[in-house]
Amino acid sequence: MTNDPGFTCSCCGSQHPELPMSYSTTAPYAWEESFSHRADSLLSPEQCVIRAQHYFVKGLVEIPVVGSDDVFSWAVWVSLSRENFARAADRWNTPGREAEEPYFGWLSTDLLLYSPSTINLKTYVHTRPVGQRPLIELEPTNHPLAVEQRTGITPDRVREIAAAVLHPSADSV
Repeated sequence: MTNDPGFTCSCCGSQHPELPMSYSTTAPYAWEESFSHRADSLLSPEQCVIRAQHYFVKGLVEIPVVGSDDVFSWAVWVSLSRENFARAADRWNTPGREAEEPYFGWLSTDLLLYSPSTINLKTYVHTRPVGQRPLIELEPTNHPLAVEQRTGITPDRVREIAAAVLHPSADSV
C-alpha cells in the first residue's frame, strides 16, 4: 500500500492524492472550549487535564494492514487515574520511560465509524521511547475496533475509513 499514489473515493468518486494511514483528534470527548480559560484545565497536543479532576494522554491505536507491512493508526485520548497521569507526566521526557508497566485507562475518543461507541473501552497505555506517542492496547473484546486491532484490516477497509472520514456526511462505515 505504501506505493499507492492515492485512492478513488467511494463517496465522491474523486481521485485523492494520498491514502491516509492515520487520523487524530484534537481533544478528549469530554473537553469543552470553555475549559481553555480555566486555571485548572489544560489541553496540549499530548496531555489534557479537565478541572483538575480528569486526566488524559494521547496515544495510538495501531492496526496492522493485512497483506502488507503497513500500520493504520487512530490517535486517540485515554483517561488515566490521577496517580498514573502524574507518573506518566513525571517521566514524559525521561529516557527509558518505555520500561514503565502499562497504565490502565478508558478510551475517551468517540470514533464515529464504530458501533457501539468507542467511549469508555478499556485500554492499556504502553509508554514508548521519548518522542513517540504511547501505544494504546484495547481490551480484547468483541467490539469492532478491538477486533480490528487484533486481526488487522484490509486495504479496502483503509479506503472505506478514508472515504468516511473525508466525507463525514456520507453513510458511516
